[in-house]
Amino acid sequence: MVSITIDGQTLQVEAGSTVLQAAERLGIDIPTFCYWKRLPALASCRMCLVEIEGLRRLQPSCATVVTDGMVVRTNTPLIEETRSSMLDMLLANHPLDCPICDKGGECELQDMVMAYGPRRSEFRDPKRVFHSKDIRLSPVIIMNVNRCIQCQRCVRMCEEVVGAVALGTVEKGMDTAVTGFEGSLASCDQCGNCVEVCPVGALMSFPYRYKARPWDLNETDTICPHCGTGCQLTVGARKGEFMRVRSDWEHGVNRETLCVRGRFGLDFIESRDRIKRPMIRRDGALTPVSWAEAGDYLSRRLSAVEGKAAGGLASARLPNEVLYQFQKLIRTVFRTNNIDCSSRWSTPLDALGPLIAGFYTRAPLQEVIGNDCVLVIGGNVTEENPVTEYLLRDAARRRQTHLLMLSARPSRLEADARAVVRVRPGGEAASLAAMVAALMAADALPGDVPADIGEESAATKREEPDRLASALKESRSVTVLVSIELLRSPEARATLQQLNNLLQVLHLLGKGPAMQFLFDRANQMGAWDMGVLPAALPGHSAVAGDAARTTLERAWGAGIPSEPGAGLDAMLDLCVDGRMGVLYIAGTDPLIAYPDRDFVTHALGGADLLIVQDTFLTETAGLAEVVLPAAGFGEEAGTFTNNEGRVQSVRKFREPAFEARGNLAIFDFVAALRKEPLLPSTPAEIFHEIARLVPAYQGLTQDGFGADGAFTKAAALPAAVRFFPAPPAPKSTDRLVLVTGNCLFHNGYLSERSEILNSVADDPYVEMSAEDAAALGLSDQDQVVVRSAQGVLTAKLKVNRRFPSGLVFVPENYRALRLNSLMRRGEYPCPVEVREAAPVFESAASTGSAFERDRI
Repeated sequence: MVSITIDGQTLQVEAGSTVLQAAERLGIDIPTFCYWKRLPALASCRMCLVEIEGLRRLQPSCATVVTDGMVVRTNTPLIEETRSSMLDMLLANHPLDCPICDKGGECELQDMVMAYGPRRSEFRDPKRVFHSKDIRLSPVIIMNVNRCIQCQRCVRMCEEVVGAVALGTVEKGMDTAVTGFEGSLASCDQCGNCVEVCPVGALMSFPYRYKARPWDLNETDTICPHCGTGCQLTVGARKGEFMRVRSDWEHGVNRETLCVRGRFGLDFIESRDRIKRPMIRRDGALTPVSWAEAGDYLSRRLSAVEGKAAGGLASARLPNEVLYQFQKLIRTVFRTNNIDCSSRWSTPLDALGPLIAGFYTRAPLQEVIGNDCVLVIGGNVTEENPVTEYLLRDAARRRQTHLLMLSARPSRLEADARAVVRVRPGGEAASLAAMVAALMAADALPGDVPADIGEESAATKREEPDRLASALKESRSVTVLVSIELLRSPEARATLQQLNNLLQVLHLLGKGPAMQFLFDRANQMGAWDMGVLPAALPGHSAVAGDAARTTLERAWGAGIPSEPGAGLDAMLDLCVDGRMGVLYIAGTDPLIAYPDRDFVTHALGGADLLIVQDTFLTETAGLAEVVLPAAGFGEEAGTFTNNEGRVQSVRKFREPAFEARGNLAIFDFVAALRKEPLLPSTPAEIFHEIARLVPAYQGLTQDGFGADGAFTKAAALPAAVRFFPAPPAPKSTDRLVLVTGNCLFHNGYLSERSEILNSVADDPYVEMSAEDAAALGLSDQDQVVVRSAQGVLTAKLKVNRRFPSGLVFVPENYRALRLNSLMRRGEYPCPVEVREAAPVFESAASTGSAFERDRI
């Protein structure tokens, strides 16, 4: 620690701190333009100059490191004159168009001039003009370069935080101009973080342009509904109409950053395919009715299917309170544990349970990736969890964290990784087993560890996993981040088991392993915690466990079946066999997401009564017998639990549209038809019950969340160590195989309802390696046909020189592609053939006509 005195106040600060950081701790305001907390100091704007005893010249406080005994003054006549002169120079060429500038009322230059600027300018020369008109850099970003004050925040944010390098500067001195490559941002993430950090109106959001002034907006702090990173955002509305999203600079895992989906993808709430009224099926068609008519009809139909099996499927985008109440409804009113929360995979609970109970680290991501080694397994962080990617890049570049990656397809983050191992989809388990074997070979482990847990993998190619094992061995502490995409594979159970082995070995080696999933849905962690699973109650307790079940039965005043229920796969089999009386689907669309479209269509048609409760008219809703319009994002309050295990408030900022009702109100409506009321029924009361009955949430109160939310509690590492045998080596194949996932501009199918995201997103595409494309005689942007044993689709080819051979990727986010028509349940990745498409009329026949045929 060193001592510093600023304006007569003395304090102790850590060695290496800057004068500006010390002043902030004392509450002393020093103006800045170019300084940004998460960026290296630039010291170009000269607004933060201070006097330091013993030095002749003024020094930039943002770049001056504190020395012991340093004496600083921040507000002397010389400093005031210097600040005033700097602002006068900025205003000399700055257009005085504040009345029409979107930054008006939020402009840092305005604030600085009012606080420190001259009362009259000494400059009389004509103002410099770069362009007479604003430049549209992209569908979402527009630039007025004349307003730029050359702080470089946007350029450095783009390059050092986002990693896109889409902005740069030309010329020098007062003629410096920020621009995109050749005047556009075609290669940009379109995240808008440059707009967020711009202190003036040089970079602006085009969708928000000229729509409102900041003082006209009613702003609500809430949580992003897209991926599981759990970014905080502030929604601005004017007279009830959605206007914009901005980030909260000081709070949340994201601080000032958002990805393109979070900043520009919230207009999906204005989608035109909202369900306006309840509907029931009459003469084969869905017919709008009143809530009273829907209740009468549903009451009769529920009585008609009494005694047959029931099941529920809920979306992992719904708030904790809704998910908790849904599983309570299914278990106590419909008397079944047939319940699930994913329409894309079957969760292997026997392998997942030990990971969640023993190793899941419910702590800030910044703290978790503060370990000196981070291993990312599976998926593509850049496209699935962009803000998490920003934090990982910062850890690798500024904190010297060793970043290791094991994945099937490449991501931009690999440029900052120490080691990258490419693995065939489904081969992750064998690679993890090989890493465990290498770690065991290097050390004699304490405890009773089977010596043969890596034997099978020893026969596989070991060089690359050995590289990762060596890096893990050299590290003092290790974090493992696991993509949820691994659960798509039939090998998911073996992969999770080998992940458990790896974490156990790292624990025994004293590495203090931390582990978190990288969920691609906003509340997947919450869905699991709330017990929306066939064999687990809220809190991950086994359904068959008498103690946990008895506690819940006593609290709920109703019995719970003691036998584990059916997941989605098994529920669909019940439908096909004609044994499913009522299937209740809330907020999700298995017809578009389940990996076998023909099968799920047949299965849903086999349920005696299909109830769909949703905000939008999904394809699954088009098959339903009863459709109930539910409130959407922003229309009901609740909480999300993000990837970190952080519980945060999702706030209401508008009323439900048309005749939609809140999800909880609809559950009450359905329960009342069965004459079994659900209590409690308000979000606050339900969360209080969650905090009382779910161990990880005990002691939490919504009033105690604060701006950054609150963390749930991690379970203690179990004393019993359990190892799983190594899997057999994966079978090699020369065929092309298809994998899927999210693309950068979309997350699932919800974001495809955003008109803004659709304006920046690529058209549907098929991605493959340059080597495979050349072998097939294909070129970038060609129209290609992808054919499997199940179906066919046509889309544009995207050649990626970093892509591994043998792999084909198609994003899952485009409804018109009907991607799940190619896939077969229980098979992933999917073997495919790729060829050049015939003329355009065949393309239309293979995609457009199918779309028209299947539309609802």
